[in-house]
Amino acid sequence: MNKASNRRNFLKKAGFSSLATLLGAEIVYALPDGYTPLVLQGNNDPVKLFGKHKDMVVLNDQPWNVEAQAHLLDDPITPADKMFIRNNGIIPENIDVDNWTLTIRGESVSQEKTYSLQDLKSNFRQHSYQLVLECGGNGRSEYYPPADGNQWTIGAVSCAKWTGIRLADVLADVGIKDNAVYIGYYGADTHLSRDPNKYPISRGIPIAKAMEDQTLLAYAMNDEDIPIAHGHPLRLIASGFPASVSGKWIHSLAVRDRVHDGEKMAPPSYSVPCEPVQPGTNVPNEDMCIIEQMPVKSLITYPRSGAMLSASQRLPIRGHAWTGTTKVSKVEYSVDFGASWKPCRLDAAVNPYAWQHFEAEVSFPQKGYYEVWAKATDNTGLSQPMLTPGWNPKGYLNNACHRIAVKVT
Repeated sequence: MNKASNRRNFLKKAGFSSLATLLGAEIVYALPDGYTPLVLQGNNDPVKLFGKHKDMVVLNDQPWNVEAQAHLLDDPITPADKMFIRNNGIIPENIDVDNWTLTIRGESVSQEKTYSLQDLKSNFRQHSYQLVLECGGNGRSEYYPPADGNQWTIGAVSCAKWTGIRLADVLADVGIKDNAVYIGYYGADTHLSRDPNKYPISRGIPIAKAMEDQTLLAYAMNDEDIPIAHGHPLRLIASGFPASVSGKWIHSLAVRDRVHDGEKMAPPSYSVPCEPVQPGTNVPNEDMCIIEQMPVKSLITYPRSGAMLSASQRLPIRGHAWTGTTKVSKVEYSVDFGASWKPCRLDAAVNPYAWQHFEAEVSFPQKGYYEVWAKATDNTGLSQPMLTPGWNPKGYLNNACHRIAVKVT
């Protein structure tokens, strides 16, 4: 248990005299049941609570939503301290790893079966992959009219090394029926209302996605236990789809004979208009479609926007590109606002759904203000748009070209 959890548990158990001692003053009125005085509610600082880098940006702390800045994502494999947090409920406390279980149930299982965490680790082959997770709302802040939700900029994305077992192997062990359509997950996080009968989120994936080699039940991240903020001790990883389908703190999965109907599966959550709409349009839920495959995208991680150099210098740039399809086929850069493009050197992906690293050396014709734009193209021929793509009410799937400002003196 971490220090923050210990402190919260102490405060829950402390009597009035103990709390008064901590406060340095008498508590005049009775506290509501389970309430911690504001001054003792702790420092809502992700650096102290979750070990995050000091430059991470907090968008919300109820629930926690924290993003990286572009320069923090320069590592080939995203370290824990620079990984974004996207939660819908309250992070579970008092995780008991020794007694943690995963139950597979639902209309389309041959038998309901429960596994301990040790069963999963011992009875199934272990696999490790570098896998991109990106919030469906990454880039939401660029939409106009503004879309509802946390105003993510560019930092709700990561590519860590995930280790676990293939979901397909567990489903084969349980046995699923021919009518299986969807896998829904249930986690141990608590609804913000603290109502034990409500799940903050319960999404899932189509059966075809569940059967992919890279879809994991993960118990390690970057060769260590998954941090609590990222789903310890067990989470689903389904890269290539919005990160909301990669449920954390998983204790049960439902094999459904229909599209899963858990919390935040129904429109407008994680859904976009089935057909393009005029910005600002009120779109009926029946005209919305669930987001599945994420679009091609790229990010310049070096240098930071605002770089300054002399007219004789060339500017090295680097970053990552990724896609929900098979691979990125090319990355290009522009210094003339998209009028012309030049190729970047692009590494192959280490495995499907890993991001690919690119780099280039950029020259500028004369002194002045420039912007360096990056554009990725996937293996199907789809490229990033130069401007924000089709508006949607919740601001999902913004894959416009990332750009940095440069001044040549």
